[in-house]
Parts: sequence; structure tokens; C-alpha cells
Amino acid sequence: MNPAECREASCQSGRRNRLPGGGGTTFLAGPSCFCDPNQLPLLLLLLGPLVCMGAQGAVGEAVRLPGDVTLGGLFPVHARGAAGATCGPVKKEQGVHRLEAMLYALDRINADPGLLPGVRLGARLLDTCSRDTYALEQALTFVQALLRPASAARCPGGGQPIGALPEQRVAAVVGASASSVSIMVANVLRLFAIPQISYASTAPELSDNARYDFFSRVVPPDSYQAQAMVDVVRALGWNYVSTLASEGNYGESGVEAFVQISREAGGVCIAQSIKIPREPRPGEFDKIIKRLMETPNARGIIIFASEDDIKRVLEAAQQANLTGHFLWVGSDSWGAKISPILNVEDVAVGAITILPKRASIDGFDQYFTTRSLENNRRNIWFAEFWEDNFNCKLTTGFGAQSDDAATRKCTGEERIGRDSAYKQEGKVQFVIDAVYAIAHALHSMHQALCPGYTGLCPAMSPTDGRTLLQYIRAVHFNGSAGTPVMFNENGDAPGRYDIFQYQVTNGSGGYRAVGQWTESLKLNVEELEWSGSPLLPPTSLCSLPCGPGERKKMVKGVPCCWHCEPCDGYRYQVDEFTCEACPLGARPTLNHTGCRPTPVIRLDWASPWAILPLLLAVAGIAATASVLATFIRHHNTPIVRASGRELSYILLTGIFLIYSITFLMVAEPGPTICAARRLLLGLGTALSYSALLTKTNRIYRIFERGKRSVTPPPFISPTSQLVITFSLTSVQVIGVVAWLGFQPPHSVIDYEEQRTPDPEQARGVLKCDMSDLSLIGCLGYSLLLMVTCTVYAIKARGVPETFNEAKPIGFTMYTTCIVWLAFVPIFFGTAQSAEKALSAQSALLTPKMPSVLWAEPLPEDPALVFWPPGGPSWDGMGNEVTSLSLDQIYIQTTTLTVSMSLSASVSLGMLYVPKVYIIIFHPEQNVQKRKRSFKATSTLVAPSEEGNPAN
Repeated sequence: MNPAECREASCQSGRRNRLPGGGGTTFLAGPSCFCDPNQLPLLLLLLGPLVCMGAQGAVGEAVRLPGDVTLGGLFPVHARGAAGATCGPVKKEQGVHRLEAMLYALDRINADPGLLPGVRLGARLLDTCSRDTYALEQALTFVQALLRPASAARCPGGGQPIGALPEQRVAAVVGASASSVSIMVANVLRLFAIPQISYASTAPELSDNARYDFFSRVVPPDSYQAQAMVDVVRALGWNYVSTLASEGNYGESGVEAFVQISREAGGVCIAQSIKIPREPRPGEFDKIIKRLMETPNARGIIIFASEDDIKRVLEAAQQANLTGHFLWVGSDSWGAKISPILNVEDVAVGAITILPKRASIDGFDQYFTTRSLENNRRNIWFAEFWEDNFNCKLTTGFGAQSDDAATRKCTGEERIGRDSAYKQEGKVQFVIDAVYAIAHALHSMHQALCPGYTGLCPAMSPTDGRTLLQYIRAVHFNGSAGTPVMFNENGDAPGRYDIFQYQVTNGSGGYRAVGQWTESLKLNVEELEWSGSPLLPPTSLCSLPCGPGERKKMVKGVPCCWHCEPCDGYRYQVDEFTCEACPLGARPTLNHTGCRPTPVIRLDWASPWAILPLLLAVAGIAATASVLATFIRHHNTPIVRASGRELSYILLTGIFLIYSITFLMVAEPGPTICAARRLLLGLGTALSYSALLTKTNRIYRIFERGKRSVTPPPFISPTSQLVITFSLTSVQVIGVVAWLGFQPPHSVIDYEEQRTPDPEQARGVLKCDMSDLSLIGCLGYSLLLMVTCTVYAIKARGVPETFNEAKPIGFTMYTTCIVWLAFVPIFFGTAQSAEKALSAQSALLTPKMPSVLWAEPLPEDPALVFWPPGGPSWDGMGNEVTSLSLDQIYIQTTTLTVSMSLSASVSLGMLYVPKVYIIIFHPEQNVQKRKRSFKATSTLVAPSEEGNPAN
């Protein structure tokens, strides 16, 4: 819609809607069509100051260059004024350098025949005085050409508005510098469809294309900068930092972007977010330092602040004697500038700063250093710059007259770079790129709308802002520094940053480039230097990393803070947050970061607990073999015959088997060994006690029958005795065979028996699959035979002296019962006692491990603690088998084997040693004697088919 269609405006309305502070005009952003009925109040608000400038006071001066197309420019030529003043002192670098950069770019474009041929670019450059409200007033002059004052409009007091139309309309605006100023100006320019390109505003808010659709910038937004700063923090291994922001769009938006990105990326937590007031009170910065010290672990400080605020924060840290404590990460407002760290360089050592990638433009240096009062009259603020730059005063002829006789007068012959220090300001490159971006957009627009036309054609006169915006967003060219200039859909330039660190070398400080960021960080960590530790980066962590074998127990609500909890006992560290118990058969490694197989132990042949049973077994087998050999050699002698040769051989076989079981109990368990244990453990005792029971029963029945009759009792012949003995023994054999068939024997590793509180003492016990109860059950039948035999021995105690074999059998059974009665409590009591002893021993040894094991020094080779010198062996299941001698584990086995050997020895000693003694040492007594006896007795007691010798 043509703006001329909107005719009515009111000076009075404009006056009433000025801000209370008098500094500017307030307004709301709205649709581009300012003639919408909903925008009339806004239009009245804007028109008042424009048409009533005569009554309200003139707006500031401007640098004007004539041209076919006029570009606007906004630069902070002066600083913010103090004590109510609008403008302060001149800003040489940020103000004059940047303004001259635009003039330099316009000169080059107008001199380039290949760019906008036949079209000359003009300019109207204004001073914002580093104040957003004043900048708004200045920017309103850019839209004067779009408005016509209403004929009936009157200014306060009845004065007539300015009748003449304003100067030529502005096609696009370059600026502003501060984000807060750009936001103010963008809200106005979008109403009149005037494109705007900033060379320094980086607030993320300006990326909102819905609110700032006509705004573009050749510098990347702070969201990219914030991403780069997050990447720097993570590259340094920090996860706990605080943020400092100057009040305003730049600082608050930058910190907000940093916080949001760090939250999304994870791994970085914000300890504190502190805002520096726009007008800080005395002592405000000391309070800020004290607040930062409330979280001393958060040494990293992310700072989005103005130069003055940065300097005052560093000064407060210096006064608090905290030099070297804080680790600063500064935004582009700090960059590589000296002014923020002047006189506080020691506090700034190690500071990492971010700056958009830029280059010094040699052509501008040559241009600017040749500027003088004579050849640069177009810049109305150049004289003021000249005075400040050379510290002199111009004569009246040049405008200002000095009342201070001590101030040197300017001669006009001074030269920049020769008579004063000169360094190109960092944003010069971006000012030039912004001007060229508009020029390239106009050039493309001219080619499209005015093909073959020299100068502006009617289609571009006036220039349509919306069309120009489309061409601006489509530009793509190499800028003044050789880097591509382009815009995304939000009007943002791509992020390209240099990373600097302030370092002190040989007493001289300076910024050193240590990396760059272009969508990803490239940081040269080896080039970083830090106070105190030049090489290792200091930490900024809420909690120190947990050690091996420790899990993180997170602090609720603070994902970067945790407590380290050890994975104790049999638990190991699965990941940084989880501990889990090792599976059965495994124990944690020494640092609890994994599991390893639990060593497997068994009773070793050389163990002290095995030596005694083995010695008894060997001696018993030797004695049994000697008795057997003696009986076989003297097979037909009276003593052997009187002993009942068949049952004696069976009894000696049983005794031999009892002694032999000791070797099976010590041997390494396996399927064969376990099967042999099941079979022979009860077979030897069953065979022995079956023979003794048969013998005592025979003697008892003979004499009991002899008291009542002369007829002998049945089943007293040798054949009958053998049948009875084997029948009784077959019960044990049948039971064991059934057991073997129902549950095939195999070896097992019992990890629970030696699962001590200290995992280092844990052992797996390799044994057969026989529980204590099953072992007793295997001997139960033998115990029943033993008790029965003892009963018959008691009943036969009245046998005449002549038949003295009954008494040795009785003594044998009495002694055997005593042995087995002692065995049962010892066997079952040692299991519980061993468990308690191991627990107590583990508790005592744990504080001393690994220097003490079993109350003895460790050998030089730690492997010798767990394996014998021959090295580890392996069981059938692939587990390492060690031969550690843990006393309590073997008491049961030793008790069992010794008890069985003793019972066999009692039988052997009581029943056969006296007879062997007579056979060998008193053969004269081993002859048959005739004694007078009554017939019944002589008939009944005949022990064998060959006769009945006297005893």
C-alpha cells in the first residue's frame, strides 16, 4: 500500500506518546502495512516527532552523500552521555573507524564499473550516541520521505509543521552496532519495509524472522557464539560454570543462548547466572565476586558483558585477592581488546575469548591513514576525532577554540599512524561487507528489473524494500577478507570465530590465537597456557571424577554434581552410574571394575590336613595286607580256622576298603572319583559290620540254643554265613547303584561355602556332589549294622572264656561306637564353626590387605599367593584349581577319614593283631588241643567243616 494514502497525523498525539524520560518514542512492532486501522495509533505515534521537529528540537546532524540510491547508516560515533547529556566523548575506533569504513566502501563501489553501472550510491550516516532511544529518534528520519504532513496538522503552540518534504528516501540501512539499538530500529524500519543489515549486532533475539523480518547481519548471532563457548568449555573438561551478563539484550540473550545450548548438549551445568545492572551501585561488583565464590568449584565464568563491566569485574576480583582463581571465557565484546583488561592483566591471564573471524583490510588502512582535515570534510565528526586522536585543539577556523592555554593547537599537518597510534578496528571488515551486500543485491535487482538499462529504471525508482530484501537474502560473494558473505533464512551470517587466549610471555602479555570455530571447534590445547600450571588446564567441576570401582550417585536437580559411592563387597562397576553383583563363581577385580573367576581350592595331597589321614590309611593298608598275608600263609592252622576264615577274609577286605576311601577323599574330585566315593564310602563299613554282625549273631545263637537243646541252630555253616554277610552288604550296594542311576555323579564347585565378606578371600571348593546329609546317609546303613552288631556283642558277653572271640568283637564295637559318636558332632559342628572363623578372619585381615594374607607376608610374586609353585591346574569345568590350605574347609574331610581309619584300626587291632602275634611269635600255641567238653557244646561251636580246635 502506498504510504501517501495515509494522510492524517497529529503533533499533539505524538507529543503525548513520547517516553516519560524524554529520550525517545515508544512503539509496538506490528504488520508491515502501517495503514492498517489497527496501526493508526502507531502511525500517530511515529508521525508526531517527525513533523514537529521544529517545535521539539532538531534531530542530530548527519553525514550526507548524494546519489541515485541512498543508504542509511547508524554508527556509535559518540559514547553515551553522562549526567543527562545525550552524547558523550567521541569513540575513535568503534565510531569513526566504522563510519569511515562505510564511506570507503561507497567510494569503491561507485568507482567499480562492473558493480551497479550508471548508478551512484549515496548515504545518510547518523550518530546513535550509543543510546537506543536516541538512535530511534535518529532512525525515524529515514522514513520521512515516505510521509507527507497533513494540511490540518498543528504543532503545540499553534505552529505550522515543516512544509517541505524530507530528503530522498533511504533504500536500506547499514547498522546499528549495539543489539539493543538494532532491535529498536528494526521495529521501525520493518513497518516501512526498509531492509537493515547490521555489522555488529549479535543478539539471538534478532534471529526471529517473524518479528525482525527485514533485519539481516553479516556477523554471526550469539547463538553460534554461545555454541562455540559451550564447545570450548566441554573441550577443557569443565562441567560446572557460572555466567555473567550485562543487563540488556546482548548480555541476557547471549547467556540465555549459552544456557539453552548447554542444557540441550548436556554435560555442562550452570552454578549461578548473575546479571550486572545497567546502572550498578557502588560495591555492586564486589557483591558479584562474593556471589561467585559461593560456588568455588565453578571456576569457569562465562561472561557476556560490555567492556566497562568486564573491566570492573576483573578489578573486583583483583581487589578480592582472587587472581588466578577464576577462569574467564569472554564473548566478542571482550574479543582481543586491551581496554577491558588494562591494568588488570594479571587477573585476565588465561582468559579465553571469542571473536568473529575477521581480517585487517589493507585498503582501508591506506585510505584511513591518508585522511586529513582537508580531504575529509564530508565527515562532520572528523574534526572532533582529529582533536581527540592527536590530543590537540583546532583553531577557530576549524570550528573549536581552546580556552586552555596548556592544550596544544592542531596544525592540520598531523598524520594518522605517524603522529598517533593506529590499529584497524575489528568490525571494519563487517561494515564493508554490509555495504557490499546491499550493493550486490541492488546490482542483481537492477539486472532483473532493468535489463540493458543504464541508471535506475522506473521499476527501481523508488526501490521497493520487499523486493530488495529478497535479493539481499540471496547474495553470495567473497567479502573484503576473502570469506564468503551470505545469509540464511533468518538473515544470519554463518558462524566463523577465532578463539584467543590472553597469555603472558617473558613479562609481556597479549592475545594468542589458539583455535577457531566454524560449525565445529578446533582448539589447539597444546598452545593453551595457564597460571600456576602452564600445561594442564585447571578444573571447573562440581564433583571430581569417581575413581575405578566407584559409581556416581547424582545430586537431585544438579546433573553435574554427584557423590562417589564405592562398589563394595562382590559388586563391580558396570558403568559410571551402576554397580552390580558379580555372578556366582566370580569375584570383583581389585579395583572393582570387572569380575574375574573365583579361585577354586581342594584338599591337596601335601596339605597338613591330608597327611595324617594318608599316613593312617597307608599304615592301615600295610597292616591289613600283613594280616591277610599271614592268614593266607597259615590258612589251615588252628587259629586261622578258629577265626572263621571266610568271614575273616571278608572282614579284612572291608577294612582294606575303609582305609582306601581316604585316598578317594583326598583325590581331585571328578566323575570317576565321585562315583568311587559313593560306592566305597559305605561299602567297606557295610562289608565289615555285616561280617561282624554275622559272626556275633552266630555265636549268640549257638549258645542260646545250647541252653535249651542239643540241636544246632540253622544257618551256621560257612556257606550260610557268607550268604548272610553278602545279603546284608547287598542292601548297601543296591542303594548306592540306584543312587548312581538316579543321580549320576559329578564334581561341583561350591562357591557359597567360602564366600567371605572380603572378596579377595573368597574361594570355590571343588568337591563331589554329595552334601553332608547325603554323606551321612551313605554311612547310615553301616551305622545301623554297627549298632545291631553292638547289641549282639552285648548279648554275647556271657560266652565262656574258651570262646574268647566274642569279647574282642564286643570291645571292637564299643570302641567303634565311641569313635562314631565323637565323629558326628565334630563333622557337623565344624561347618558352622569354619564359617564363623572365616568371617572373623576376613574382618581382621581386610584392613591389612594386600600386605597381609593369612597372617603371613606376601611373597614377591603375588601369583604365589593363589597358586602353588607349579602353577594353577584346571578342573574339568575350565576353572583354575589352586591348592590353598584353608584349615577350616578340610576339618570335615579329615574328621571323616580319620574316624573311618580309627574304626578300621580298632577292628584290625582287636580281632587280628593278637592272633597274628601268636601265629608269628608263638607258633607253639597255634596247635590243635583236645579239651573235655560236653557233647552239645562241642557240636554247636564247631567253627568250620574241618573241626573245632580249642582256644
